[in-house]
Amino acid sequence: MLTDKFIQSTRDIWEGYHRHPFVKGIGDGTLSMERFQYYMIQDYLYLYEYAKVFAIGVAKSNDHRMMRFFASYVDATLNGEMKIHENYMKRLSITDEMIESTPMALTNISYTTYMLKIAYEGDVLDILTAILSCALSYEKIGCRLNEIPGAAAHPFYGEWILGYAGEAYAQGNKALIEDINRLGQNISEEKEERLIEIFKTCSIYEAKFWDMAYNMEA
Repeated sequence: MLTDKFIQSTRDIWEGYHRHPFVKGIGDGTLSMERFQYYMIQDYLYLYEYAKVFAIGVAKSNDHRMMRFFASYVDATLNGEMKIHENYMKRLSITDEMIESTPMALTNISYTTYMLKIAYEGDVLDILTAILSCALSYEKIGCRLNEIPGAAAHPFYGEWILGYAGEAYAQGNKALIEDINRLGQNISEEKEERLIEIFKTCSIYEAKFWDMAYNMEA
């Protein structure tokens, strides 16, 4: 399947996520609150741009089922995934004013600009491919962290782990993968290579996002 080729092409990159000090810090509970607070604000800003990518998918879809699919992801991002963030925002005393006054880090701008460029210039399959890396990698990270004894029970980071390791989050990714593989049947070799490159580029950006958060990039 097409998504298997995506994963195979980025296996080393994805394995690096699990070794990253930011991710490991969530797993063992040693990540500083300062770094996590920085990450939460930047990720919040990221999700607004991420939702725009899905919204472009609604506009570019030619059938009602795909329109509903993309629309459901807009809702899931703005009203579902952001719920995880909202709880942490309260616990970290992050206000709307703080978010609005915080500029996006350069890595964040670069990543979201790339996804929006793919969405504006590409087709539905390009858009699905561009969003898969973020969606699926968080599930894989959450599930791997959930395997660490006691990690999900951590009084602060456990909620983050369980949010991405949960069945509801996985079901959304399952639908995303199924649509990519369905639409990716019988595509040309050139198209397949383009999609693999999009997925790989987004996977690299995911790694850079963890670097950005750990280093608290200005």
